[in-house]
Amino acid sequence: MDEVAAKIVDILKKHMKAPIDDVGLATPLKDLEIESLDLAMIVFDIEDTFGIEIPYNANEETTDFNTVGAVVEKVRALIAVKAA
Repeated sequence: MDEVAAKIVDILKKHMKAPIDDVGLATPLKDLEIESLDLAMIVFDIEDTFGIEIPYNANEETTDFNTVGAVVEKVRALIAVKAA
């Protein structure tokens, strides 16, 4: 797991109600039992950590973030756009 993935996993773990030790890239976000308010805080934490803006609306259901790996890939893409 690279640095981006490790930081995102750490952020997710910080906001989980019931800690899960073996969070990996294939872990479905629904398995983490993160509440919607916590999800908003996670988005803010990721944005602050990486200096990016994530296009996220808490009122809209999204399929972009089904797994931890999907979140990592989206963040990597946003970092690349910012660097360009």
